Amino acid sequence: METELAFALSLADEADAITLARFRASDLRVETKPDSTPVSEADRAVEERLRERIAAERPGDRVLGEELGADEGPGERWILDPIDATKNYVRGIPIWATLIALEERVAVVSAPALGRRWWGSAGGGAFCNGERIRVSAIHRIEDAVVTTTSLRSGRERIRTLVDRAWSARGYGDFWQYMLVAEGSVDVAFDPGANLWDLAAPKLIVEEAGGRLTDLAGIARGDGGNAVASNGLLHDEALAALAE
Repeated sequence: METELAFALSLADEADAITLARFRASDLRVETKPDSTPVSEADRAVEERLRERIAAERPGDRVLGEELGADEGPGERWILDPIDATKNYVRGIPIWATLIALEERVAVVSAPALGRRWWGSAGGGAFCNGERIRVSAIHRIEDAVVTTTSLRSGRERIRTLVDRAWSARGYGDFWQYMLVAEGSVDVAFDPGANLWDLAAPKLIVEEAGGRLTDLAGIARGDGGNAVASNGLLHDEALAALAE
């Protein structure tokens, strides 16, 4: 596991070098994908480079990536989101990250513009910049900080939680899950998410003592949506989101 984590961290180093070099570049090339979301040249460059490294150094492993799709066949699977929160990236907002997961085993979330990197390994705990992190001990929604990625598609579901929570914010994307893992946020909700958005955050949240499930309460990253919490509030949050 240590070797795999070290490799994942080295992949994050390469990703950071590419993304930071093009962040806020005046000539950054950005296109719109068929699903109406943006993709930048940096998104593609990161995924291409990480795939090259994995193919060269871990032959037999396969990759699922946001930009270049899924490899077929057996072998352990790496799940990559080259830039999570691309909308932030292309507008010069520093809240974006590269997400790297060796499925169910190792995870890295690297946000170089914030100067922060989180990682975790199965049974090995969760860390940020080398310091161990833990979820909060908040056990009442009325004392909780609640966040969501999208007010556009999730506002009706999250209304009950927002009305009851001590504080409601819209940190969104990877950022809200890492704040759950650090104990700063207590419940995070994303009404629409893909496996590459969730594979790395899920492991880190769980290794920090929390939970990440879909709206049905199943611990999975491929359910199309996500609720993350400190664990103590999880069932209550799911019930509120179902109302």
